[in-house]
Amino acid sequence: MNKNQRVKKNAEFQKIFKRGKSFANRQFVVYCYAKEGQDDFRIGLSVSKKVGNAVTRNRIKRYIRQSFLEMKDEINPNMDYVIIARHQAATLDFHESKKSLQHVLKVAKMIQKAR
Repeated sequence: MNKNQRVKKNAEFQKIFKRGKSFANRQFVVYCYAKEGQDDFRIGLSVSKKVGNAVTRNRIKRYIRQSFLEMKDEINPNMDYVIIARHQAATLDFHESKKSLQHVLKVAKMIQKAR
């Protein structure tokens, strides 16, 4: 993911938390915030220390980034997303976490057909 595809600043996270809509399942919480005039979606990741040690947290973040990279043609492009991993996300492998993220994004109606 490029730098312009990431949400990094605390102020941006807070804006998405306050103004965005949240959708969740057992493994992930996704906040979605519409941002007009944006060519590509941006994602911010949050994995608490309660989820696991550093190795586990970084693995979860890699899985989320790769899932979004593989689904980039289906995902609504003019949005900002913040993904919060819950404790159960630590037990998933890559394919299960991708499937779980797809489920949450379908519930949020943020997945569109491939362009």
